[in-house]
Amino acid sequence: MAREVNLRQIEAFKAVIETGTVSGGAELLNMSQPAMSQLIAHLELDSGLKLFDRIKGRLVPTERGMRLYEEIGRIFAGVRQVQNALDAIRREEQSVLTIGVMPALASSLIPQTLPAFMKGSGNVFCSVQQLSSQWILDRLVARKLDIGLVGAGFDNPYVITEPLMEHPLVCIMPKDHPLTAKSVIGPDDLQDVPFVTLHPDTNIGRRVQDMFKHYKMQPQTVAIVNIAPTLTECVAAGLGVSLVHPLSVTGSSGRIAVRRFEPEILYYFQLCRIPDARNAKIINAFAEQLQLAAAEVSRSLWIGG
Repeated sequence: MAREVNLRQIEAFKAVIETGTVSGGAELLNMSQPAMSQLIAHLELDSGLKLFDRIKGRLVPTERGMRLYEEIGRIFAGVRQVQNALDAIRREEQSVLTIGVMPALASSLIPQTLPAFMKGSGNVFCSVQQLSSQWILDRLVARKLDIGLVGAGFDNPYVITEPLMEHPLVCIMPKDHPLTAKSVIGPDDLQDVPFVTLHPDTNIGRRVQDMFKHYKMQPQTVAIVNIAPTLTECVAAGLGVSLVHPLSVTGSSGRIAVRRFEPEILYYFQLCRIPDARNAKIINAFAEQLQLAAAEVSRSLWIGG
């Protein structure tokens, strides 16, 4: 007569299926191979089902064995959901900070800010979301974000903004480009030169375009992109030269050359928050740490020339 199986037998069965061998399952569960074989044998005996065929010394799951494995998979998925629920309940006891960041800052400024902030802020859980500047403002107003980092030129009457890291744009180019012989690049140097530009809908893209019109110069535009990380990767790959905020260079500095550009085109980012946020103390602490990190990054930025 079939008897009730136990959890250890189920764990052993699942381990053998997923590793493909008794020895692999034993290693996964940190037990001896004979103990694993015994668990499998008892599972078949207690369930009254033949779960494996023995073929040349190996266990091959039968059709019934695979049906059982599918059911076990659903059960363990439910266990994982319980664990996720437990984690969520624990986080309710934590202070939560949701941060929206534009792509240009996602891999540079935020990683330098979070460690020091979390170390000094106690029981805080941070959620970082990489979004476009307009989406960040919209989610701040909807209270789906606590604080945001956006580009210049974006605003909302319900959002408080403050400038962050104002620097002149720099000219970036492949390391073997002829213009690396110059210490300062001007509009004349870019006439008919392959050029990668940010989309004219962006603040930088529009201002660079206006500058070329003012000086009646025209580079050879070979690509238009909408985010700075993609632009710097295109330049590093040899597609052309470009003008960017120097912070965009930090992740690719070893693969591109950087030169000062004149006349200066100043650009800054913006730190955004709503005035009556529910966790203002945490937001202010993060903003303070962000300003410190921004100041450190500003000191370390190298502008060729």
